[in-house]
Amino acid sequence: MDAIDEAIVQCVLRDARSTYAEIGRAAGLSAPAAKRRLDRLVADGTVRGFTALVDTQALGWRTEAFAEVYCKGNPTPAELRRDLEAVPEVVEAYTVSGAADAIVHLMALDIPHLERAIQRVREARVIERTESVIVLSGLINRPRV
Repeated sequence: MDAIDEAIVQCVLRDARSTYAEIGRAAGLSAPAAKRRLDRLVADGTVRGFTALVDTQALGWRTEAFAEVYCKGNPTPAELRRDLEAVPEVVEAYTVSGAADAIVHLMALDIPHLERAIQRVREARVIERTESVIVLSGLINRPRV
């Protein structure tokens, strides 16, 4: 990955809806050249997709929980990711060391909504069971760099 690729990645990280002309300006390329470079970054897996980031607070989702996830068998992280991505209330998920296979961070409107979301997580084909805790108050939330 060279400086041009890095400029392209930075541009789409700032705004995944950037036009090829905008991406080209950021990387010092024409729009067609920016498209070719971005297509290559997608093809080689450097850019895995484009997404919308939704403010859960704007949706009114203020109920928060963490769930330890225990899997059936030995699924790959990609298999687990695929199943968890189907649950929009899952805002973060990590594979972890220890007894649990993963930790999942969920956001929901209220407790009934959270319960339905946890049930959908449990219904995923690779998941055997979960253990959940509901967040009472946030203490530290430092931005990641």
